[in-house]
Amino acid sequence: MKHAPTDRPVLFRQATFEDAEKVVALMEPDVRARKLLRRTAEEIAELTKHGFVAVADSQVVGFCAAEIYSRKMAEIQGLVVHSEFRTQGIGRTLVKMSVARARELGVLEVMAITSSEDFLKGCGFDYALPDQKKAMFCQLRPRHEPEEREPEDQDAPPA
Repeated sequence: MKHAPTDRPVLFRQATFEDAEKVVALMEPDVRARKLLRRTAEEIAELTKHGFVAVADSQVVGFCAAEIYSRKMAEIQGLVVHSEFRTQGIGRTLVKMSVARARELGVLEVMAITSSEDFLKGCGFDYALPDQKKAMFCQLRPRHEPEEREPEDQDAPPA
């Protein structure tokens, strides 16, 4: 569904720890619609180091981050734009800022996992790298199943 452009000016800036709760709240409608995985404020706070927000009237209306795994690989994480602000280039700008951060850090490749293929193709992503590498996945649990606590070490002596 397309939304009418809003006339509220949007500013882009580096994300901060203080933005984490606002980003989690921003993600909630898409989490409920099963378009995004649920994230904790702690997980988002961790991503703010290489993350960016879009802000309109002091309200966070968009977020995206580059999770840096190594000098070889980073991943676009947590991309979300408030429904009233979609189709205005905000997501594209946030992705480009995140990719630029990875480039500044000398990262070789940036990957993204998405259900919005055309959007990411428009941001310069494609299915295969020039040398024809492809990402493959092994799903270990249902996507929207609540996370379980980490299993305790069976070999550890009782505390």
